[in-house]
Amino acid sequence: MDTNLDWTDLLIDQADWHWTNQLRPRLEGLTDDEYRWEPVAGAWNVRPRGTSATAMAAGTGDYVIDFAFPQPDPAPVTTIAWRLGHIIVGVLGMRVASHFGGPAMDYNNHDYPGDAATALRQLDDNYQAWMDGVRKADLAEPCGPAEGPFADSPMARLVLHINRELLHHGAEIALLRDLYRWR
Repeated sequence: MDTNLDWTDLLIDQADWHWTNQLRPRLEGLTDDEYRWEPVAGAWNVRPRGTSATAMAAGTGDYVIDFAFPQPDPAPVTTIAWRLGHIIVGVLGMRVASHFGGPAMDYNNHDYPGDAATALRQLDDNYQAWMDGVRKADLAEPCGPAEGPFADSPMARLVLHINRELLHHGAEIALLRDLYRWR
């Protein structure tokens, strides 16, 4: 048994395999209509400024993302645009900013796109920045205060969490694409 496992390589391989073989291929051909399609009434979405379906909305540009705090129970159904916005900002971008010196990013200061192509470019850029940071990180070091409940945990635990988020939200997006296709 090899006791000299390279955990960085294993964690990167897990995310990259999913990205390369499942998530990113499932996003090919995403149209603007599909990107913002609402499968049910009241779904949270990325909408033109001034048309939010919630009392709260975030974003700096022409489009904002619906949200509420605290989140309603049960949580609302969300669109592909909303899910991509969450991955881009909350899953990847904020972590790149707080751990790897990326530009400041949060739900309020992000410029949410109204089109699929721009969202996919943002996704690709933030995924690459996250992976580049993980490749250089000391996964044994504590995450620090930016991560709240993960503050005292090793960076490896945060990387595992982000991998789960990519798997989970990627599967939701794939299901929404299937529902759109078969509606």
